[in-house]
This record gives sequence, C-alpha cells and structure tokens, in this order.
Amino acid sequence: MRAPVAADCVGGLRDDVVRDLRLGSHGFRAIEPEVAAFAPSADGPGLTLWRDPVRTAIGLRTGTQPRDAEAFVAFDRRIRSLGAFLARVQATEPPDLASPSLADATGGLTLLNGLRHLGRQQLREALRVLPMSVADLVGEAVEDEALRGVLGARGVRYAAMGPRSAGTALNFLWDSASGGGAAGRTVFARGGPDSLVEALVAAARSNGATIRRDADVAAIRTGRGSVEGVALASGEEIDARIVVSNADPKQTLLRLVDPAEVGPTLGWRVEHIRTPGVVAKVTLVLEGLPAIGGVDDERLHGRIVVAPSLDDLERAFDDSKYGRISEHPYLEATIPTLSDPSLAPDGIHVITALFQYAPRRLRDADWDEAARDRVADRAVRTLEVYAPGIADKIVARHVVTPADLEREYGLSGGHPMHGEHALDQVFAWRPLLGHARYRLAGIRGLYMCGAGAHPGGGVTGGPGRNAARAVLADARRARRRRHETSRTRCGLGGVRTNCQPCRRCGWLDGGATLCGSRWWSADDYKMCARDRLLGSRCVEGQRGSRR
Repeated sequence: MRAPVAADCVGGLRDDVVRDLRLGSHGFRAIEPEVAAFAPSADGPGLTLWRDPVRTAIGLRTGTQPRDAEAFVAFDRRIRSLGAFLARVQATEPPDLASPSLADATGGLTLLNGLRHLGRQQLREALRVLPMSVADLVGEAVEDEALRGVLGARGVRYAAMGPRSAGTALNFLWDSASGGGAAGRTVFARGGPDSLVEALVAAARSNGATIRRDADVAAIRTGRGSVEGVALASGEEIDARIVVSNADPKQTLLRLVDPAEVGPTLGWRVEHIRTPGVVAKVTLVLEGLPAIGGVDDERLHGRIVVAPSLDDLERAFDDSKYGRISEHPYLEATIPTLSDPSLAPDGIHVITALFQYAPRRLRDADWDEAARDRVADRAVRTLEVYAPGIADKIVARHVVTPADLEREYGLSGGHPMHGEHALDQVFAWRPLLGHARYRLAGIRGLYMCGAGAHPGGGVTGGPGRNAARAVLADARRARRRRHETSRTRCGLGGVRTNCQPCRRCGWLDGGATLCGSRWWSADDYKMCARDRLLGSRCVEGQRGSRR
C-alpha cells in the first residue's frame, strides 16, 4: 500500500468514511487551516480565499475588487447548494442505463427527491451550468481576473482541458461536493498522507483483514464467468470468491483479467477510456522559508495557487495540446510543514507543487532526466516571481512525472484520477455505460473500487465506500437465495434442507446425484448434477425447474 503520490491534501475525504471506519480512533487527525487558498501577485498583496466566505468578501471589499465582494458571497451560496446535491449523487450507486432494473428505479427516486429539495430554480440552474466551461461559470459570477483565475483553476485540476473547455464546470462543482463552497476545502492529515494510509490499515486489521504488502498481483483468476482468486507475481495463487480491484479499469480488465473473459467489444471500449496524464509533482526541500507574495505565514497554510488569470490557464493548456511542457505552468502548491512542523526538522520546510501541464506523451522528447529538469526549473522559475530568493534556499528537489505515475504506480496514461473527469466519463458512464455499478465485465465476484469508478478520483474514499456497499448487498442477496432454496419442496412431498442452486443454471441438488425427486444442485465451482447427468455444460441464464 502506498500513500497518495500526487496529492498532499485530503480535503475531499468523506466524513461518512471517517466515521464508518472510525479513523479517528486509529490515529487519523485532520488539520484544516483557516485559509483555503492564496493567490500571490507579482505587483500586489495577492488574493486570499478564507474558509469563511464573509471574511473573503471583506478582503475583496477593502482591496482592489470591491464590486466582487457581494458577488462572491452569492456565488459561494450557489456552489454550496449545488455541491450538497452532488454529494448525494456521489454517495449513490449509479443506475445501469443500459439495462435498468427495479434497484435503478429506487436509486432514481432518491436522486429525484434530492432534486426536489433544490427547488425549481436551482434545478434549472444545475442543468444549465453542468455542461458549461468553468471560465463561463466564474466569468458570469465575478469580474476580477485574479479571482477568476484562482476559482477557475479548480475546474481544470488534473484534467487535460483548459478553462474554456466544455464540462470543466462539472469538475469545479464535483470537487465542491466535499464542501468548502467556492474556495474549496484544504485539509491535511497530521503526520502526512502516510498517516491516513496507516489509519486505514489499522481499521482494516481491527475488522479481521490481513494486509499483504509488496505482493504484486499478476492476474485475476477466473473460470466459467466467475472469479476464482488471484495469482501473484511470485507464483503464489490465492483462492477467493470475491476480488475487489483498486487498479484503474485499463489495468484491471486489459492486463489482469483473461481477455477471453472480457471479450473484444468490451476490450475495445476499455482501451478507449481517456487517461491523458498532464500533471507532474515537484517537491522542494528548503532551508528556511522565503517571503511569498509579501504576506504573513498564516496565508500560506492553505493552497498556494499560481493562476493569474483564465487566459494564463488557457495558455498553459495550449502547450500541452501539442505535446509540450508548459512554459508558464499553472501551479498549486502547499507547505504542509507550516501546519504540521513534525514533518521536517527545525528550520526546514517542504513545498509540494502540482505542475500543470506536463503531458504524458511529449512531442519531441521522452521523459528523461532532461525533461524532468525542465519541469523542476520551470516550477522554480515561476515561484521565483512571487518568492524572490527561493532558488537559493533549495537543498533538494524531486520530480514525479506522468511517466513515473504510469511505470511505478500502474496508472494508465499517468492519470492520477484513473481517467478523465469529463461529461462522458462520470456517474453512469464511469468507467463505461453498463459497467458503472462496481461489478465488472459480467464476471461474478469481480468489483472495482478505485478512482476509475463513480464518483471518481481524489482522496475521498467515495468509490471504496460505494463498492463495499455493493459487495455487501450482493452477499446479502446470495444468502437470501440460499435460505430460500434450502427449504425447496421436493417432488415427493418432503422438504429438503440442503438443496443449493447451481450458480450458472439454477438447477438444484441435495449434494447427492438426485434430491429425492428431480431437483438438482451444484457445487458452486464444479459441474452441477444436471451437467454430470446430461454430459453438457450449463447455459448461463437458462434456469431449470424440473426435468
């Protein structure tokens, strides 16, 4: 198990996940600074977005953006309302629009109930803004270019899109579902992201789980349409009736599962899930902290966003469209050592910055050391504009590229979110239409719980929670079916208590050749009695009742 490599903030972590797993009792502690984001300026005091929108408005009113003060509060209110609805959507198992069922109808009613609480006007507003670009969304709300830039950056974070790309408003609102309103949430785990991982490990072990580290899975074993277990790279095989994959959909279905089980049509669809990684991570170790933006340290406790305007964001994106590393990147940096000094020795600070855009596929180069150095140099050069002298304080630096994310962490295309958050790759289309309910490829017992599943990426715990509920629901249904069939009345008039259904054809047997009359059963992973007697295979979906 590895700590998040592309994110130091855990602001998206769902409260119900923390509560259900009792992470607090296992050592997890959250730190949420009063400052959500700070946008430094090369020729002014910069812009501060506080957790409290009224405090942000006061700063706007006394600064250079007085007209945006009331507008920001109104915008924040709109975003919180839409975010609360989207939080319900994210906690809901998506419907199977390709083959709707009664469960889908029930889930739809839950969502409709949430929509009803929005009100007619808010409902129209939601339908209007979701397909918009984030540039249009924030552009119609506020006027100041710096404010538009820092707000718009949340719509393109991790995305191979610019602020004027359709659907980036969805990214902004989807992120807002975790709370925080227009400014977004900035939350750190005390002790760093590793402390969250250790809390999750402790929670799992307290519930009877066994954790195997450094056990690379080479294949997911299947047979006759069901999971049989996993095969490790060491040659060891582990039998299991249920396998829950946290790998991305491409890794799971194209590398780990037998292609014959996936089939050519689904395989082609999986291959075309868009996973264009465009983000690198730059870590700088500093001996002392330079003045950044000419402000006090309190304003540096949150996210430091270098996105001077929507135009600057768009130009940074333009480079990536042609396979180039951005000359003037969008940076989103944090200094976790300010909020948690225990992370470094006295006098030492760590800056971690998301560097966007750094496309996985470079046009005229490979991701070699020279390309790695270009990313680090451009990040430092950009920070130097707002923090003069920062280069002289660097004692070490480290770069994680999209190629590293793909090669070392198994992220297809180097995309930290396991796939683009686009209109056609969210909700019932994540990862694919007909495969959004955490069950994969029609293979019984195979589930997906990673960022490639609804509600998508970020350190949220949402996909895992939803997948766990799907696994438990299926287990309950299976137990209920076994209970019902255990008291099946035989043709001779007696009641058998040991009849079990064949998983493939539904015929019954009491474990012997015949069940007193003409009901047959099955060992779940062997040929059922009907197969043995007839010398043929069960036909999936063809259920028998009596001979």
